[in-house]
Amino acid sequence: MDTFVDERDQKLLEADQYTFAVLRRIMGAETQILLSDHENVIICFTGHPYPVWIWMPDSATAEEMERVYMLAKDKGLLNGDYHFNIKYDLAEYFMRRSAEDGQKMHISMNLFAYDCPDPIRPAEKAEGALHRCTMDDLDDLVDIIELFHQETEIDQLNREQYMEGAKGILQGENMYFWKDAEGRTVASCKFAPSGKLASINLVFTYPDHRRKHYAENLVYEVTKIARDEGYIPMLYTDADYVASNSCYEKIGYILRGKLCTIEPDR
Repeated sequence: MDTFVDERDQKLLEADQYTFAVLRRIMGAETQILLSDHENVIICFTGHPYPVWIWMPDSATAEEMERVYMLAKDKGLLNGDYHFNIKYDLAEYFMRRSAEDGQKMHISMNLFAYDCPDPIRPAEKAEGALHRCTMDDLDDLVDIIELFHQETEIDQLNREQYMEGAKGILQGENMYFWKDAEGRTVASCKFAPSGKLASINLVFTYPDHRRKHYAENLVYEVTKIARDEGYIPMLYTDADYVASNSCYEKIGYILRGKLCTIEPDR
């Protein structure tokens, strides 16, 4: 098992380019764990509080899944402190085997992966306008990031860490707010290019401003910008959040793949 990835791994992920778009991006960044046999498995973990990503082909056998399970166990990833983003077949195997080892796990989130080859303008135009963020928006962005992670309860850090992350986001110049008719920030969205894809994320609307079509219009505008810059826009959603998924589908997003997050029972 190698501790590096190369063009063979990029080739492996082509069939799962949407569901494993994040894995493809973080493989080239600083990681705590990066393992690959360049054929049947890629394991990548950037560090707490982020998930361990494991890719295996749809054709993976029980024997191959057992090998990956034991590898994860040997690396200390099954000690109850980690969660995983993986395909459903592997999730079922991990949950069964971990139960046999005395550590039950469960699916904590079902994820859909969408792309948007042709954005569709929303039927309802929201009041206000798109705002491209600069460093002057740093404090507002940190507030949004903090609220976003509190609400989703994923990848939570402290405010100082959110501040550092926000500075990096703003340097990328792909962060956008929607401002209402009074000039107040009411929603956020950004895109992160990686190869030919642009991942749409940090979609958030302040609770007091929801159901006013702000997010729908904002995501459409940001999607269109990413598309006009030559990227294929894509995003992940919580598969159980029907209203959000319906919103994305209305503006042209098409379901391309499914995976899930599993974590230990507490």
